[in-house]
Amino acid sequence: MGELVDRNPDILGGTPVFSGARVPVRILMEHLEAGDGLDDFLEDYPAVSRDQAVELLELATTMLVESERHPTPESDQGR
Repeated sequence: MGELVDRNPDILGGTPVFSGARVPVRILMEHLEAGDGLDDFLEDYPAVSRDQAVELLELATTMLVESERHPTPESDQGR
């Protein structure tokens, strides 16, 4: 599929966006945080494909799981 996320200073000041969609990644997270389902997000932002959204969520999950397995000294602060 190519790059999932684009970060270009000329597109929304470098905010991470779904490639080819100019939709900030944080918008998906905000929808989910508000209790909206994936279908609601996709309906509001049809430029983002279901595959892109699912791949991003899988990537975020993988990153979180890996950070739990291999904590950095910074992530241990405050524990």
